[in-house]
Amino acid sequence: MKMHGLGNDFVVVDGRHGAVPPIGPVARALGDRHRGVGFDQLAVIEADEVADARLVFYNADGSLSATCGNATRCVARHLMNESGKSSVTLRTERGLLACADAGDGLTRVNMGAPLLDWAEVPLAEAMDTLELPIEGRPTATGMGNPHCTFFVDDVDAVDLAAFGAEHEHHRLFPERTNVQVAHVIGPDHLRMRVWERGTGITLASGSSSCATAVAAARRGLTGRSVRIELDGGTIFIDWREDGVHMTGPTAHVFNGTLTPAFLESL
Repeated sequence: MKMHGLGNDFVVVDGRHGAVPPIGPVARALGDRHRGVGFDQLAVIEADEVADARLVFYNADGSLSATCGNATRCVARHLMNESGKSSVTLRTERGLLACADAGDGLTRVNMGAPLLDWAEVPLAEAMDTLELPIEGRPTATGMGNPHCTFFVDDVDAVDLAAFGAEHEHHRLFPERTNVQVAHVIGPDHLRMRVWERGTGITLASGSSSCATAVAAARRGLTGRSVRIELDGGTIFIDWREDGVHMTGPTAHVFNGTLTPAFLESL
């Protein structure tokens, strides 16, 4: 299936009812927007004994990703439509995530509590994650994957291709990092752009939105409930006692079947 959340697009492979080929090579081939399908992340749905399903995520370069908020929301919507239920539980590397129909075509996912200790992000050495010793004093946040959030005067003035590539591989992030640039529009309103590790610039990112909302609240720039304007549209983040809740739209674009010739070429 091809899906997207605010232009953050995915290929979703349903592996609940049969074997799937090794995903690393498939991900790299399918991620090619000229010779494959093209996506920001690939998600595999697997059967789970407790949750409604288990999700495994891959970046466009074939590397594993522990979490992907927008893909989780898309798959949750698909499974709710399939089952007729108004809520489902999905297992990811973050644990069990509660997902629900939020009305008006929106889907909400509790992405779990943010990871704020340096070792949990993780960072390469002990330090305060609120302001890192990097030019621009960004904030580090773990949402199952590492994030580095810079607050700037104008996100659209940043050369994100160069800025994101530079900071993704910063020595303080041993597992690389997602990079966000954000500016404050109001006490409950942010503008953000994102560079995702292993993929590059994307129109939206659910986990990055969660990390940016948490960083803004920790720094006293906003409250804990915000709407974020992304290149692909608007997402709503609410940092509650039980976790960071993310609400936004989803789209199921088409279903497809990989040809034997394509698979044999991998």
